[in-house]
Amino acid sequence: MRLISLEDIKKIIPGIDLFPIIKEGFVAYSSGNAVVPPVGEMTFDNPQGDVHIKYGYIKDDKYFVVKIASGFYGDSDKGIIPTQGGMMLLFDKSTGKELAALVDECYLTNIRTAVAGGICAEILAPEKINCIGVIGTGVQARMQVLFLSEIIECRKLKVWGRNKKNLSKYKNDISMKGWDVEIVNSTDDIAESCNLIITATPSKVALLKLDKIKPGTHITALGSDSIGKQELEPEILDRADLIIADSISQCIERGEIAHALKNKLIGIDDIIELGEVIHSNKDFRCRNNQVTVADLTGVAVQDIQIAKAVYKAYKELKNEI
Repeated sequence: MRLISLEDIKKIIPGIDLFPIIKEGFVAYSSGNAVVPPVGEMTFDNPQGDVHIKYGYIKDDKYFVVKIASGFYGDSDKGIIPTQGGMMLLFDKSTGKELAALVDECYLTNIRTAVAGGICAEILAPEKINCIGVIGTGVQARMQVLFLSEIIECRKLKVWGRNKKNLSKYKNDISMKGWDVEIVNSTDDIAESCNLIITATPSKVALLKLDKIKPGTHITALGSDSIGKQELEPEILDRADLIIADSISQCIERGEIAHALKNKLIGIDDIIELGEVIHSNKDFRCRNNQVTVADLTGVAVQDIQIAKAVYKAYKELKNEI
């Protein structure tokens, strides 16, 4: 079994075109060509955090993958820094033999999540982006923006977060990447002035309100990856002209869609999966009079695709057959 370190993974990733690889995974999932069992999950209260176990395989593939990823939120008031950890385990699907342990410390999970957000923006965001709004200052709030750089021309960004120190650091770091960053006092400021909004927090209360969202806005919500988390008022999904789920079966019990379903504001028939959108090649871009929402809870096919790609690239790097 190969042990692939985070150091090696970070060397390999820049050489992989991840967008088509992750798209293929979503298409396989939505077309029924993937086996993805329900998410395994542990949550912790003291300190606060969660662990996700996601696993599965694509039917015509040679591998299966088991991924473990943890996130502990920390407490900035007490000087406790947020931490992440995890690894991806790659197996031979024909024998069950272990092939590689990718000790990525949640790095690959963050990358594949950022790529999924980029795919959503590429397909669903308005043609002209006036300003990008980011709710949150953590790892995904950063990585989502950096991956948008490849597909969105707009470099104007507004950010909201609960901690002033984290906001200041976020502004400094993202500005150095070529972005014009403005810190705002409330999420209402973002809703009223941004037509591409990314929510990337572990919040358990709604942060974005329906009455502040303007027509012509696309929202990619990715923080609510565990049961009980919530970033959007459910009424936003009731208003939405298009609701995209990375996985309908997962979003029934977690994510923003779960809250809207629970409140009987939408039905299953109102939802379309991301893989179906990608495969259709139709124009789903948000129009001036529309509101669109993508609810990303993270699907094992993303882990399968990125783990395979890194494994293959690692063998090439080491000149292995």
